[in-house]
Amino acid sequence: MVRLITHNLLACHVKGCNSNNFPLEFKDVQIELREAEFNPDFLKGFMPKLEWKALVDAARQLGDTSLPLELPEMLDDDFLKNLHHVLLEIHVEEGTMTCPNCKHEYPILNGIPNMLLAEHEIG
Repeated sequence: MVRLITHNLLACHVKGCNSNNFPLEFKDVQIELREAEFNPDFLKGFMPKLEWKALVDAARQLGDTSLPLELPEMLDDDFLKNLHHVLLEIHVEEGTMTCPNCKHEYPILNGIPNMLLAEHEIG
């Protein structure tokens, strides 16, 4: 499943594409919202691993503007609930993720991203 918690870790890995290859841009996506159990401790522990600007930009590409542009110092319940929703409840079911550098497209079908490359693209 493509959720933003996963998307935030993905970069293009085409041979020779090693700058400006993150974050992958969403295009022509269909999303589904699925409830997930709220766990504030998990969120607080995972936050240092997040690329904040990439997360906010990806959420906005998917139509969610609930996250602030800058990571707040105070992590109140409202913020954590919005973060939970963006990271864990928005599922990209169909569409593509495109590298901002080389424009390689990674298709998403039935919620599964295809990150496999053709032989000549492997670096």
